[in-house]
Amino acid sequence: MKKFLAGLLISVLVLALAACGTDKKEDAGSGNADTEKVTLKVGASNTPHSIILKKAQPILAEQGIDLKISTYQDYVLPNQDLESKDLDANYFQHLPYLEGEIEAKGYDFVNAGAIHVEPIGIYSKKYKSLEELPKGATILLSNSVTDHGRMLTLLEAKGLIKLADGVNKNEAELKDVVENPKNFVFDANTAPEMLVSMYENNEGDAVLINGNYAIDNGLNPFEDSISLEDTKSSYINVIAVRAGDETKPEIKKLVEVLKSEEIQNFITEEWKGSVIPVK
Repeated sequence: MKKFLAGLLISVLVLALAACGTDKKEDAGSGNADTEKVTLKVGASNTPHSIILKKAQPILAEQGIDLKISTYQDYVLPNQDLESKDLDANYFQHLPYLEGEIEAKGYDFVNAGAIHVEPIGIYSKKYKSLEELPKGATILLSNSVTDHGRMLTLLEAKGLIKLADGVNKNEAELKDVVENPKNFVFDANTAPEMLVSMYENNEGDAVLINGNYAIDNGLNPFEDSISLEDTKSSYINVIAVRAGDETKPEIKKLVEVLKSEEIQNFITEEWKGSVIPVK
């Protein structure tokens, strides 16, 4: 009897161990098993870029991508760090700026996807409309030459100046202004990140400020500017990567998530027209 019970116990144990082994094999082969995450390092301006990326972080995490965000205050380091491979991508610049950087510095970068537009605004502490700007008014512009075409095109679109016929609007310079009915004085000596301070300190009669710097410093371009760039702008903000990396699955997934309905709705609701998603 004892031998019979001992044999029965051994049989039960063998079956139990076999069942455990089967369960482990099934778990290993199931879709629920943890997979190794891919780390994706992206450089971004504080606002709105890093805020948009933070909204995308949990969505990407669900898809196996660990998004690491590095924030920058300037327009130089993000491209330098992308070239040196400290970053996998950056999200801070509009397409004409990227193209200018590639031409000037020889970066082997490409646009991996267009995400949003930040309309540039004209701000003034002294006047409530463009019509009120007096003759000889001082207009402050960015000292970044790559901003001049966009800013001058905006001023032309608002009827304040006229650029020479045939000039590439993206590359327009102050010398291309052929008509200036009110004899505005253009001061292009201020770094783009300092233009908000110039406006707050009541410098000049009007200041043209890039959307991201305005928002980052508590301004609402839609409400605080006296005039705003048309939303049909060619100055789309893009994901930039090293040439060849645009086909990497994690980069394609990043762009896909940023262009998703969820993120586009977030952009629209968060900034009420001051930042506009690219459809």
